[in-house]
Amino acid sequence: MPAQSSPRRVLLMVSSMRGGGSERQVLLLARHLDRNRFQPHLYLTEAAGDFLDQVPADVPIHSFDSCADPGGIYLPGRQLRRQTEFLRQVIQQQRIDVIYDRTFHMTMIAGKAAGGVRRVATIVSPPHLAVPLVESRFVALKRRRLAAAYRSADVVIAVSRQAARSAESYYRLPPQSIVVIHNPVDFDGLSGHHATRRTDHADHADHRSQLVCVGRMTPEKGQADLIDALAIAVNDWPASVGQVRLRLIGDGPLRGDLASQVSALGLSDRVTFLGAQKDAAAEIAAAGALVLPSRFEGLPNVMLEAMALGTPVIATRAGGAVELQRDQPTAFWADVASPPSLAAAILEFANHPDRSIAHTEAAQRLIQSEHNVPHVVQQIEDLLDPKKGKGVLNA
Repeated sequence: MPAQSSPRRVLLMVSSMRGGGSERQVLLLARHLDRNRFQPHLYLTEAAGDFLDQVPADVPIHSFDSCADPGGIYLPGRQLRRQTEFLRQVIQQQRIDVIYDRTFHMTMIAGKAAGGVRRVATIVSPPHLAVPLVESRFVALKRRRLAAAYRSADVVIAVSRQAARSAESYYRLPPQSIVVIHNPVDFDGLSGHHATRRTDHADHADHRSQLVCVGRMTPEKGQADLIDALAIAVNDWPASVGQVRLRLIGDGPLRGDLASQVSALGLSDRVTFLGAQKDAAAEIAAAGALVLPSRFEGLPNVMLEAMALGTPVIATRAGGAVELQRDQPTAFWADVASPPSLAAAILEFANHPDRSIAHTEAAQRLIQSEHNVPHVVQQIEDLLDPKKGKGVLNA
């Protein structure tokens, strides 16, 4: 019998393990890649975050913050050059066969360091919105470098059609050159919370009045729009549903401003700031509805989790979020950056429990059929493996 080839060494790249959507998706890959075919390694800019202790024991971690800074005169691009050299050493020393760079920060580094190593690059947000928002300096230069990095990749994945179209236009990539693979949901990890929602949180009126919003407190996540919408909605909130309350999970640079906004609008008795949570699934399962007020999204993991848990969703039509619906409604939808529209969607949820049931049932069918981990991981595995990756078509 012919000898079985050794597993391919795949380097999964993400900035940290602090708990965002990309970190969750990389962690899923680290757990679920077929060990007969792949030996995963993990590259981090910083070895930090609540998910760090969840990285499987057989996955070596290569962290840039372990690399001592030699000092010297600061020049623009110095940090990028240092990260590129560190990554190049990791690739050579660990004999990496294929790189999976997730987020444009990782792609910028990998594009320069990979050499002849196979690369699968991933786009998680519409770049025409995300890049100018996140990068305050040298945006035009970074856009050119990213365009070159994506063109040099063997495969480019986007998590939604919206993100793919934005990337093709923003980076001037060939039309329909990007493979669309939707994010998976870890049903096993959510199973206990799903049981809790079924047994302990029946759809009573008081329960329906509890709203939750999960996300880093930055402008694109839209919490300020949600607070304004809540101030509108309380005036017409149905008395039969109980007093509406909002729980905000997350932290970030806007937390102080949001707290001031809540106070100025007289909502301090209705809005609770819970800070960052290692596992928000319990809060989502316990809520009457998840509210996603984002101004743009690639494909929101928190919305996927809420749908898998059977929690109703109130969301803006932001980027790839709208792709989480087919023929039947799966959420109460609102216009982007429009507090009145979001308030109307919140009130529609409050006044129509029958629609909530229909939405959650349709959402769970969609998640189970198109976002299960084995199906999505196999799609990515076939792209990481050059023998199978060439012929994969858009999902």
